[in-house]
Amino acid sequence: MIAAYRKRLTSEDDQIRIEAAKAWTLWEGETITLLPNPSFSEAYADGHFALAFARLENHYFFHDCWMEDGQLLRDAHRLAGIPGVIFHGRYDMPCPVKNAYLLHKAWPDAQFCLVEGAGHATTEPGILDQLIRATDRFSG
Repeated sequence: MIAAYRKRLTSEDDQIRIEAAKAWTLWEGETITLLPNPSFSEAYADGHFALAFARLENHYFFHDCWMEDGQLLRDAHRLAGIPGVIFHGRYDMPCPVKNAYLLHKAWPDAQFCLVEGAGHATTEPGILDQLIRATDRFSG
């Protein structure tokens, strides 16, 4: 599916590119928040935004984020001694909570924070609150 979208997102035909980009971003916009958020739907439906967002995200996924399968967990030991915080919304549909939990187990110096009542978006109230708290703690 990633390769098929890449082909459409880089098509010579503007209409094909925009239609593919809107489909990509509208799906994302509808799945990243716990409750429907019309502002995401409106922003993600804009052709210019959609094309930039979809092409960037697709480019990373097409290249497997420049990581080998399992590399993040396999190499997490290299983060030993480095503090961090792993946030994950309990209702995050695009990314399974299991992945965040496994990263936490492989990186014990990181705090794991399962955010109740939140999905994937950083703008979700619980996620945003935890991000601000963490940056305040790290800033001293």
